Amino acid sequence: MPKLKTHKATSRRMQYSGPGKLLRTRQGKSHLRRNKSPRAIRDYDEMVSVAKVDQARIRRLMPYAK
Repeated sequence: MPKLKTHKATSRRMQYSGPGKLLRTRQGKSHLRRNKSPRAIRDYDEMVSVAKVDQARIRRLMPYAK
């Protein structure tokens, strides 16, 4: 069976936590942050768990992550 290719954009945006939960970065954190409150800016730095309906699709894009 041939090796599977990792989707590089997905692997840069997602990661697995220690217990194995799939985490994603928040959207909207790259620019226009000065207009947001400090509390909202802090919230962008955290990673959020991926929705259950999307997990199977993302696991196929990152076959060797963990």
